[in-house]
Amino acid sequence: MKFNKINKIKNYNKKIIKAKIINAQGSVPRAVGDFMLITENNIYGSIGGGQLEFMVINKAQEFLKKNTKKNVTINIPLGPGIGQCCGGYAQILLSYHLNGEDSLLNEELYIKDHDNLFIFGAGHIGQALSLKSSDLNFNVHLIDSRKDYLYMNEYKDVNHIFAVKPWELIKNLSPQSYFIILTHSHDYDFKIINEILFMKSFKFTGLIGSKTKKNKFSNRLKDNGHDQRLINKIECPVGLDIKHSKEPNEIAISIIAKLIDYRSRTNLQNYKIIKKINE
Repeated sequence: MKFNKINKIKNYNKKIIKAKIINAQGSVPRAVGDFMLITENNIYGSIGGGQLEFMVINKAQEFLKKNTKKNVTINIPLGPGIGQCCGGYAQILLSYHLNGEDSLLNEELYIKDHDNLFIFGAGHIGQALSLKSSDLNFNVHLIDSRKDYLYMNEYKDVNHIFAVKPWELIKNLSPQSYFIILTHSHDYDFKIINEILFMKSFKFTGLIGSKTKKNKFSNRLKDNGHDQRLINKIECPVGLDIKHSKEPNEIAISIIAKLIDYRSRTNLQNYKIIKKINE
């Protein structure tokens, strides 16, 4: 069996079993609404791995061999009985689908275009961040006013953007995006943040620096007419709290962890809202 990203199923033209978590209690590896797709030779996506996923894959493979076309719900306690110690409970719906397109119907929340991640600053942290986030379902854009830094590493999955005045790009960028600001200049950082706030709509904005830097920026941004509630959404310092690390790769990973945590919580909240509307 080969494991693949779930968005690669779109052009698959043979029968598929979808395994979707429809109910969960206690500690479970994935959330309600998460799903995976099982074909004769490939797996797309994941519902958490471990024995839970192993049992579901085997059951789905059995359905495919028997050409079972009805929907079946299976209940799996995640305890010692299956060699898993989560302690929770999951209810999985197995459904038959003719092809990849059919299997993705009504799953827009999970199969969607990747979020844009704009990284301002191509120094050592920016380079590490762009490389490590390029395989995490982001459209990664690395921006700098210094060509020698920007093209230091031309990663194939990263869009490199040269801009003498990078803050002037903001008005042309998608507002519902993720922004990380870590340029070589505090003045550049401020001008970029200032323009982002004028958009009044962004998913996540993180600024590298200290709490002192954020306080100074906050005062200047307020003087520029920005609402304090919007200013408060700026994450600074950005990333997990790793006070004693100055290593670019570690800082990049701490920022990525923050981005993933934010995106996961936002997606779950959106899922609950959509589910409530549809009930």
